[in-house]
Amino acid sequence: MSTPSPTRICEALPGDCRSRLMELAREVNFAEGTRIFREGGRADRFWIVRSGTVNLDVHVPGRRAAVMESLGTGQLVGCSWLFEPYSWRLGAEAMTPVRTYEFDAARVRTLMDADTAFGSALGHRVGQVLAHRLQAARVRLLDLYAPYGSGSFL
Repeated sequence: MSTPSPTRICEALPGDCRSRLMELAREVNFAEGTRIFREGGRADRFWIVRSGTVNLDVHVPGRRAAVMESLGTGQLVGCSWLFEPYSWRLGAEAMTPVRTYEFDAARVRTLMDADTAFGSALGHRVGQVLAHRLQAARVRLLDLYAPYGSGSFL
């Protein structure tokens, strides 16, 4: 049996937790080129991509935003909703038409507090996504700014 990708959050959640989360979902679509959120904005929701591509980027003064990672089907867009002060640490833009499930962050946090098994499972999965994104950002920044690139060998 293969291990679910930690970046495909719903695949990685136990079935009962996935069902509870999806009860809070609503379908939201973004046109190509739509800025989903900007760094520093209020992180009051998050999304799971149903189809399309979303780029996560970081503001670089005097330059174009640097793309840190491209996200696709099943992947979580936005992690800052889980951690105070609930402000976006990155930006996100729809690179193609994007269909998503959208979640109200306050409602999900309330459910996480009320149901510790759900909270633990979702918090653990978001932590895995963050660990993956931190490594991806490290490699991308080295590719962009280090004299010899990332030297990726991992």
